[in-house]
Amino acid sequence: MNSGSPYYSHAASHHVAVDCVIFGFDGEQIKLLLFKRQVEPLKYCWSLIGGFIKNNENIEDGVNRVLRDLVGLENIFLEQFRCYGKSDRDPGGRVISIGHYALIPLKDHELNVVESFQGKWFTFEEIPELILDHNQMVNEAKNKLKDKAKQIPIGFELLSDKFTLPELKKVYDSIFERTLDNRNFRKKVLSLGILEKLNEKDKSTSKKGAWLYRFNMEEFEQYKNNEHLLSNPRIFWM
Repeated sequence: MNSGSPYYSHAASHHVAVDCVIFGFDGEQIKLLLFKRQVEPLKYCWSLIGGFIKNNENIEDGVNRVLRDLVGLENIFLEQFRCYGKSDRDPGGRVISIGHYALIPLKDHELNVVESFQGKWFTFEEIPELILDHNQMVNEAKNKLKDKAKQIPIGFELLSDKFTLPELKKVYDSIFERTLDNRNFRKKVLSLGILEKLNEKDKSTSKKGAWLYRFNMEEFEQYKNNEHLLSNPRIFWM
């Protein structure tokens, strides 16, 4: 919007908004957080989490405020992925939206906490028709996540500090929307040297249990600095 500066008084006024594609992993699959829009136009229709940027806000501060105030989420992985600016995308006015995607482990952010803010989690198969271009945003955020996951171990952002290899594989099955070969997956992920095996097991699903692992940030930093690995977009999981 025009801030009142005499230098740009001749320019058209626009609204700047942010919309957040929030992915959460519940231990079995990745889900998408949506909510019923509370304002007109398109009130009560399913929507991504979003809001307008205030005149005195940076984009990053604005999107963090929206997530905190609307769904109670703070200190989570968040990345900008695209700007949406078709002139007729919003019947309410000329609105330019900056798309972000977020990743959270639902074990650390209980479902009922988010739902208390009138949000609801949907599997990818259950996603309803959304307002405006939000279905397009979701599809492009999913593709962005897939591309990112081929290059760096971003899937760890969807897990708690301690996790099993089966849980990790389920994360990547969900990201790529197909079942990866279990043997090849275990061999590949363990060969990267970025996991620390702990002397404890998760016995919640069987008496034998599964070994717990932890993400090694120090080793990951070395991995990120390896230009050869990062220059090959298929070298990580695929």
